[in-house]
Amino acid sequence: MNPSNEARHDDDAALTDFLASLMDYTPTIPDELVEHYLAKSGFQCPDVRLIRLVAVAAQKFIAEVTSDALQQCKARQSAAVKDKKEKQQKDKRLILTMEDLSKALREYGVNLRHQEYFADSPTTGMDQTVRDE
Repeated sequence: MNPSNEARHDDDAALTDFLASLMDYTPTIPDELVEHYLAKSGFQCPDVRLIRLVAVAAQKFIAEVTSDALQQCKARQSAAVKDKKEKQQKDKRLILTMEDLSKALREYGVNLRHQEYFADSPTTGMDQTVRDE
């Protein structure tokens, strides 16, 4: 057996093991939801392993976008604190906005535009007494 055949055999064995492990794994995204969206796009597959593989890939994508959006949020809020040097930021909460999410998704080729009536202000919809705290 030559080295390329051995590498291919190892890859096939690893793939087989991975697919077998998906039978025991319960992804965060339910199988039914993945099946629904796959069927909506015209894809039908009776193999649960493939459905779970798509769920794991979607979960990874969501985790990466969320992480990138968090980094955008932190950068935006630290820039806002630097602009207001005389005022110390009392509230250390991170507030994720549609702008943060849009920038993160843009890195993955997804262009997201929100409607003008969406509220991106952390105080929008809050009671006046809560805003003043």
